[in-house]
Parts: sequence; structure tokens; C-alpha cells
Amino acid sequence: MSEMITADLVDLDLSADTKEAAARALAERMVAQGRVTDLEGFLADVAAREAQMPTGLDGGIGIPHCRSEYVTEPSLAFGRSAEGVDFGAPDGPADLIFLIAAPAGADDAHLTILSALARQLMNAEFTSALRGAADAESAAALIRGDEPEGGTDSAATPVAASAGAAAGSSPADGSTPDSSTADKGAGADTGADAQPFRIVAVTSCPTGIAHTYMAAEALENAGRDAGVELVVEPQGSAGFTRLDPAVIAAADAVIFAHDVPVREKDRFAGKPTVDVGVKAGINRPAELITEVRGKAERGEVTGGSAPTPVERGGEAGEGYGSMLRKWLMSGVSYMVPFVAAGGLLIALGFAIGGYEIKSAPSVMQHFVWTQTDSWAALMFQIGAVAFGFLVPVLAGYIAYGMADRPGLVPGFVGGMIASTINAGFLGGLAAGLIAGGVVLAIQKVKIPKAVRGIMPVVVIPLISTAIVGFLMFVVIGKPIASAQKGMTDWLNGLSGSNAILLGALLGLMMCFDLGGPVNKVAYTFATAGIAVSNPSDSAMKIMAAVMAAGMVPPLAMALATTVRGKLFTETERENGKAAWVLGASFISEGAIPFAAADPLRVIPSAMVGGAITGSLSMAFGATLRAPHGGIFVVPLIGHAFFYLIAIAVGMCVTAALVVVLKGMRKQSAGGTAPGAPEDIAAPAAEPKQPVAA
Repeated sequence: MSEMITADLVDLDLSADTKEAAARALAERMVAQGRVTDLEGFLADVAAREAQMPTGLDGGIGIPHCRSEYVTEPSLAFGRSAEGVDFGAPDGPADLIFLIAAPAGADDAHLTILSALARQLMNAEFTSALRGAADAESAAALIRGDEPEGGTDSAATPVAASAGAAAGSSPADGSTPDSSTADKGAGADTGADAQPFRIVAVTSCPTGIAHTYMAAEALENAGRDAGVELVVEPQGSAGFTRLDPAVIAAADAVIFAHDVPVREKDRFAGKPTVDVGVKAGINRPAELITEVRGKAERGEVTGGSAPTPVERGGEAGEGYGSMLRKWLMSGVSYMVPFVAAGGLLIALGFAIGGYEIKSAPSVMQHFVWTQTDSWAALMFQIGAVAFGFLVPVLAGYIAYGMADRPGLVPGFVGGMIASTINAGFLGGLAAGLIAGGVVLAIQKVKIPKAVRGIMPVVVIPLISTAIVGFLMFVVIGKPIASAQKGMTDWLNGLSGSNAILLGALLGLMMCFDLGGPVNKVAYTFATAGIAVSNPSDSAMKIMAAVMAAGMVPPLAMALATTVRGKLFTETERENGKAAWVLGASFISEGAIPFAAADPLRVIPSAMVGGAITGSLSMAFGATLRAPHGGIFVVPLIGHAFFYLIAIAVGMCVTAALVVVLKGMRKQSAGGTAPGAPEDIAAPAAEPKQPVAA
């Protein structure tokens, strides 16, 4: 740490009033010290990280950070603000701000700095000492862990000394129990005949560093205060050290504080478990310990893996609507690759052999290596098999999003039943939700200890599959099949203005969140229509409108950066070059860096262009059998010329709107150059390297 922060990187009178200005002020100090080579490029990477998740922490802390190709060596700058700067923390502005920078490839160094600092920020004496530091040299020395002159300020364990622990060598990483607890041995402080209550915990967050290690520190501190043995396995972005199986076996209970799936979760099955989001581990660790001890006293155990917060929500009190959306997106995300592979193979089969290829005999019975029709039939039949998995995969992974692995068997079986009885995607949705709910209900039942070991392998799959099968075959299957048929008939009957309005609506949805939940709803609606061996003409028109609209945002941003590059930052102009390829490939996410940097101008413009493209595609009668591929499947598109016209019109409209709106902003700002503080409220572009935390 001695080389990572110096007095020149400390500002005890930080006057910034926004997080962007604060990051800029501290970054300028790094530039002056030769630690950052490109101020604007580095700030764009910082802003991109900030857009993923606010870096404000309770207690008046802000920790903007990133990995960047513009950083020459791992560095830390510190600022103290009298007025406070809003970094998105629930309890208000931050007065202690740490800007952490690491080279793009410095995974270990980045992890070491961030995780060590995150742990120290849980120490009230450390933060109090920083608030009272008299000068920059004293603050830098405190962070480095240098021995103060004359004295004895032991406000905190030095960050440098704790860096190795945070990076993976400490007991908190799970290699051995914390020496403050596990080394006590049975009855060390509780009497020869008594053993302390033992808890193992796992912490993880989407970025895998800051919140992961803060939750670990908070749980360890709360465990010591409660007199329990508590060992944490932080699962960070640079990997993790597994807890000793003997430690897990001896544990009385488990705490999961995570926002991404726990890796190798089955290791903890069969024990009382509390499963929450990572912020709950930071904010209320003592409550979690009390809760899991209560479960252990009542004999409540988790037969299999608990629900995954990344897919079902995870924070206590999260709304049912939000959790439902995550469950459904879990199923859709696993289904989409089957759609793409199967749909493209079927489309290629039609393109090579014509639509009559669907009536070809099985290639197992007739396949001639030199005949084009045989290869066309092969592609079609492989694609048809892939399409057969769509509904079961959708249902299975909806159930998985709710109940993890125990939900897979009833979910897949329910989805296959939905396919068998022609209940289609509606049946798959119902089967997945029912399967997940049944498994969760079974897991809440108190069972004898002797049976717990066979619950996830035998009991839960048997009972849940029987219940889901009964409901799908006997109770709800027929009504859902009727509803599916009614929806299909309605789509087949769309024509004229109704079809154009539907195209506009789908275009708006595709461009609203650029690959997010609303975009996925529109895409799933379209792929559901063509996921049959003989889709209707209306279903293929809908698929064409959806793909056309989804191509518009990145293509429009690429065009805008080409014709009016001065309105965009250098990094945005570089991203504009990549957006040509992304848009042409039907990857709507290519516009996300632009939308994140300027959402109020980019997103409405994209929605207007997408709506126009969708409605024009429907009006022109363009059809598409392939669910993906962009311009690379143009030969498979009906009325391809007019289809491309629709895309070009939407692209030009969106690009024109963005240019006009950005031009108005520049005039109102008095000609402020792109990249000034007013222009970096959000990330200007995706970083060239994955953001670590």
C-alpha cells in the first residue's frame, strides 16, 4: 500500500458537489502523478462501473473504482468532503471518498486493494481517524498503515497488512476458520462440556469485491459479538478458497448473503439456512445470526439448495412483481440459445431445400452425402429437435430460478407435458411457476433428520413431479391449451392497421431497455410464434418486425457518431465503430454505452426509430423464420429489400433525433466540450476490459 497512496493523492478539502466532479478531482491527482495516462478515458471507465451499481456505502463512504487500460499502476486517492457527495448510499451523502484505480489486467492487485479497504471501512475507529486527520500526509499514512510519529494511534488495522487477507490468504476466505473463533476449540470459552454454535457463511455480489468482503467482515464481527463460531467463504471475482468440508459438516447452520448464485451450493444442503442479499449481510448481520439460530432450534432445514437471489430477487421485502420478473427472465435466458440454434438451422434448411423440406423423410432412413436436399433435411430436423426443448427448458429454468436445482425435474417434466398437450409457451410459464412453488412449499416442511439426506435426490423430485404432472394433465392443461390456441388464432387474424400498431408496440419494447426485461418480453413473444415446425405468416411477420427494431439503436448510434462525431466523446466514437457490427448482428446491447451516458436523449430517440421500423416492417409484409442473425439472414427474409428500407428509415430517424437533442444540449451548456463534468453523469462507453467491481 505504501506505493499506492501518497500525500499528493489526498485532498482533505474536496469541494466537488457531484460524484462525477469528485471522481474527476481525484483522478486529476492521479494524472499529475503519472498513474493515469488518459483522464477522460479513465473517467469513462469509472462512470461505467458506477452505472452497474452505486458505490456509496452506509456510514458516509464512497468508493468509486474500476480497472482501466489508462492506469499505469494500482493506485488509491482519498478525498474528504465537508458538504458530502451523493454516491447512492441509503443513509445519505459520503464525506469520505476513495478512488481506486488498477491496470486493466491487474486482477490480483485490484482485488487486494478493494477488498482490504472494504474490510477496513467496517471499522468505525478507522473512519473516525480519517475524519480527524489534520493533514494529507497523516491521512495517507493512516491508510497505508504507517506507524504515526510519537505514537500510538491504533485506530485501525493497516490496510496494507490486511490486504493479503482480503485477497484470499486470510481465514475469511475460507481456507481455515477465523482464528478468533475456530481456534478456540470445543468449549474454549464456553465450558468443557459445551460447544459454541457454529455457522458457515458465503458472501458474494455481482462485482465480487467490495460488498462481498464488507458482508464477510460484518458477519465475522457480529459472530464474535454473539459468541458463535462463524467462518465466511467470500466468493469474489478472482475466485475463492473453499471452506474445509469438515468445517461445513460440523456447522450447525448456514448464512448465504449473495446477489449472484452461490458456487457449489450443494455442499451446504441439509442444514438450517438463511438466504438473503449481500446488503443484508452488511446492514443486519446480527439479525441474520439470530434468525438462523432460531431455525436451528426449530429444526428447520433446507433439503436442497435454497433459492438463488440473482434470479428471484434476494433482498428481504422485495416485491412479488420484481421476483416474478426475475424468475421469468431466468427461464428466458436459458431458452434463448435453443431458439437461436434451432431457428437458424430450420431457416437454413428452408433456404437450401425450400419449405417442402419439412415433409422430407428422416435422415436416418435417407441421407445422400452429395444431395443438397439431404443436407437441408438434416438442418431442418436438427433444428426441429432443438425447438422441441424450448418449452421444457423455459419451464425448467423458471423453476430453477425459484428453487434452484430441486426445481429442475418438476419444471422440465411440466414443460414437456405442456408441449405434449399443445399448451405451448403459456403452459410452459404455468408449469415452471407451479413447479418452483411446489418445491419451495415442500422445503418448508419439517422432516426427520434421518430423511434429510435423500430429500433433494428422491423425495422432492418424486413428490413435486407427481403434483405438477397431475395439475398439468388434469386441472389446468386444457384451459391453457385453449388460451394458447386463441392467441394463435388472433395473431393469424391480424392485418392492416392492427398489424402496423402491433409492429410499432413491439418496436417500442425492443428499444426501451436494449436487451433488458421489456426487450426480452417482446423477443420471447416473437420467438414463441415461430417455435413450431409450421409457423403462421403473421408469426413470421412479428419476428421480422422485432429483429428489425432491435437492430436500430446500435446502428443509429454508429451513424450518429459518424456524421456528428464532435457531439460524442472519443471513447463513444470508438464504440460507434463497434456498434455497426453489433447492430448488423441484431445485438441491441451495442447501444447501451450511449444510453447509459445520455439516457434522456438516446432512449426516447431509439424508441421512436424502433416503433417506425416495426410498423414499416409489418406494413411491408416482411417475414422471418430465423429468430436471430441480423443482416446475415437477409436471404431468409421475405420482402428483404423493403425490410432493409424499414431498418434504414428507423436508423436515420433515431440518429437525427440524437444529433438534434445533443446539439441543443451543447448550445445550452455554452459549448462545453464532451467529456466535461456535465457530460459524464453516466458511463460514456463500455470499458475495454471487464469491470472488476
